[in-house]
Amino acid sequence: MTTEMDRVIRGGRVVTPDGIIDGDLGIRDGTIAAIGGRIEGAEVIDAGGHWVMPGGVDVHAHIEQMSGMGVMNADTFETATRSAAMGGTTSVISFAAQARGEPLAQTVAAYQARARRGAMIDYAFHITVTDPAVAGFRDDLAMLIKAGHRSLKLFTTYNIKLEDDQILAVMAEARAHGALVCVHAETDAILSHARESLIAAGRSRPRDHAASHPRLAEIDAVERMCRFAAYLDQPVMLFHISTTEGAAAMRKARAEGAPVWAETCPHYLLMTEDVLDRPGLEGAKWMCSPPQRQKADQRALWQALAQGDLQLVSSDHAPYRYDDTGKLSAGPDARFHQIANGLPGLETRLPLMFDAMMREGGLGPEMFARLTATAPAQTYGLTGKGAISAGMDADIVIWDAGKSVTYGADDLHDNVGYNPWEGRTVTGWPVQVMLRGKTLCKGGAFHGTPGAGRWIDRPHLATRPTQYEEET
Repeated sequence: MTTEMDRVIRGGRVVTPDGIIDGDLGIRDGTIAAIGGRIEGAEVIDAGGHWVMPGGVDVHAHIEQMSGMGVMNADTFETATRSAAMGGTTSVISFAAQARGEPLAQTVAAYQARARRGAMIDYAFHITVTDPAVAGFRDDLAMLIKAGHRSLKLFTTYNIKLEDDQILAVMAEARAHGALVCVHAETDAILSHARESLIAAGRSRPRDHAASHPRLAEIDAVERMCRFAAYLDQPVMLFHISTTEGAAAMRKARAEGAPVWAETCPHYLLMTEDVLDRPGLEGAKWMCSPPQRQKADQRALWQALAQGDLQLVSSDHAPYRYDDTGKLSAGPDARFHQIANGLPGLETRLPLMFDAMMREGGLGPEMFARLTATAPAQTYGLTGKGAISAGMDADIVIWDAGKSVTYGADDLHDNVGYNPWEGRTVTGWPVQVMLRGKTLCKGGAFHGTPGAGRWIDRPHLATRPTQYEEET
């Protein structure tokens, strides 16, 4: 093929939805124009036999958001999206989190302004609903969904939780207007009982955090949300599944026809609760909710990904500094329930998953692309994102499968100040990252510009089964 392109990625192993193609990839006007064979272009990028993958799509990240205990995330849109790009992610969905008493339209407008100012990769929002009783709620929700904000987030726990009748009401509104409902599913009553029992017994350090989130809290809430989805025939995404039983609940509900999907995260696939058992408050660095579980849960989650019971892997990037502005804001004697929950993950998600999936016996390159890019984009209706196909945005990552990197104490490009994967060696590294055909990162250098990221319109709800799900 001799058609002239703006630029050509030459000699790579290109991972497409239809298989692996050894050949060139042509880019014109920021989109993928040709794949395979010999392609000519004004600029040629030598991939040197490396893997050419779609840019990562991370659909679960907290950016410029206040925690339930009043602690602000460490990252701005600028620092978070820089970090994401350096790890190979080119599209992100973060949260427009409603404060109590705040109209939804005002919530979204404020987050849009922040993202327009700082985002350096493309982005969309989940609207986090915490106060459906606020004036104008139903009208605002309908307007925002119609405007392309096609996903909502609800909590079943914490001081921002909705009661079951409120959850059903919001789900019904989402069904009427065409939005996916995402849920942090843990039963609040179980968490409250466990927390108070542990504190009464003098167990209040970070190592006790795991026990304060019994697995039954996840199981109960996941099963209940699946029933709600089936009752209303409303698509629901269950966030951060962490247990064997949670994955089994998803398999059962989907087999029965419930319109439900689910994700997990690298820290559930690759960590156990042992990371919390550190001297003093150091374990706070690894506190997240749900907490990390056991080796048996890791095996079950990997199996669930392989057989399609869980559909994608997100980071749940929730960045808090390990100081008095973040994790330690309650002071040196903080109890576990006073410590902000969350780990930085935008930059580490893809290298961790590439390392784990490309090993001998791993799920392989095509599943890596599906779980970290294609399925997230398809599920959330991110048009033009998540796959290397003609007409798609040229969001491309060149991976050097032979390059090994050992994470350091503070080597990420976010604003968190520590790396929860310190000391872990990953093999496989994103050596060049392109957004809409332009290089964002190359050879460890970042070339992005604040505000260059674009909002991704989602004109339609897009939760139809993917080809992979149909085949399984």
